[in-house]
Amino acid sequence: MSQPNQRTIENVVSVEGIGVHSGAPATLTFRPAEPDTGVRFRRMDLEGSPEIPVDLDHVCGTELGTTLGKGEVRVQTVEHVMAALSAQGIDNVLLELSGPEPPILDGSFLSYLQILDEAGTREQESARRPCLEIREPVTVRLDSGEFYVATPGEGLRVSATIEFEHHRIGRQFGSFVFSNRGFREEIAPARTFGFQADADSLHERGLALGASLENTVILDKDGVMNEDLRFPDEFLRHKVGDMVGDMALLGSSLNLHVVAERPSHRGNVALAKALRKEANRNGQAIVDIEKILEYLPHRFPMLLVDRIVEVESGKRIVGIKNVTINEPFFQGHFPGHPIMPGVLIIEAMGQVGGLLLMDLVEKPEDYVVYFMSLDKVKWRRPVVPGDQLVFELEMVQFRRHVCRMKGQGLVDGNVVAEAELMARIVER
Repeated sequence: MSQPNQRTIENVVSVEGIGVHSGAPATLTFRPAEPDTGVRFRRMDLEGSPEIPVDLDHVCGTELGTTLGKGEVRVQTVEHVMAALSAQGIDNVLLELSGPEPPILDGSFLSYLQILDEAGTREQESARRPCLEIREPVTVRLDSGEFYVATPGEGLRVSATIEFEHHRIGRQFGSFVFSNRGFREEIAPARTFGFQADADSLHERGLALGASLENTVILDKDGVMNEDLRFPDEFLRHKVGDMVGDMALLGSSLNLHVVAERPSHRGNVALAKALRKEANRNGQAIVDIEKILEYLPHRFPMLLVDRIVEVESGKRIVGIKNVTINEPFFQGHFPGHPIMPGVLIIEAMGQVGGLLLMDLVEKPEDYVVYFMSLDKVKWRRPVVPGDQLVFELEMVQFRRHVCRMKGQGLVDGNVVAEAELMARIVER
């Protein structure tokens, strides 16, 4: 089945409120974005209006919410907005935020769904929505008790169990099929919750400063302090909504059945990273050739990267080059015994590394990477037609647009080349 096209919003909409943890007032404005932009926060209250891509590589905190960061810039508690965007099938949107945290509104996901109803959505014909699929089960177990199993599925189903000692919660289980209507009716109204006994310690750590009975289900020793619950298992349903929001950081639709025991933001993010790793193992591209052409100045026959399958922003990248007999260099390099030139293997490694550097600048299309030096270059074995070259590079140091990287190229898990590279990012 072919994937649907990407979607963005039709109209600009805004909402005001306070952050549940920061207690700070903020306005959040949703603006349409071009295909393949993804979701991006723009901190309008900070000098230069810096942006943070909304993805797994920019997660920098998971205590009682998911926090994104780039450099010194932070946005707290993104999961409610992301769950609503995911439910509405919105792939590309710019989120202009005038504070450190999106408004909590009534503490549920439904408020954001209703705001997006006002914005409307439209299909973007030029790009397909990515879909993450796995072939084998993925298991994640954390030392703090969270446990997840994800198996291949059709669409997304979440089956979750939570357990708290408080008598109004206890142990709760539910299984939910993720769709716009199902999410809207079964999950979206569920509000965030907390315990009055924890209030003082949370406040000392700068958390829950904006929590109140208007936006949080609060439990004391006697029970629920609010007038009523929206569901008998509202606590479970909100946890499932948080899972949807955190997994939306993958930037893909999902064909999975996820079974979770005691889910948390930390566990949700660990699961999402494990899912990405498993999908990448099967060769699914997270940066395809069209995007590579935007960032790299190279063209045939010197473009030597086919796709990027893993990126950890500012730290690590994995790219692939499929070597075929049709490569133009085979015509004159060892005719009758085709071998990929070693210098081109290192060139391909450098191009993959260049794409890692492009993630460190605001407008990568305005920059180019020049390599300054190579060190400790070694070739371990020949690369021949039919091989798939997998390049793994990690950042060693990055200062003032100059970086050092270590890289290796592998075929069938065996190292065929390795090098240390130094490069500079310069304006085109």
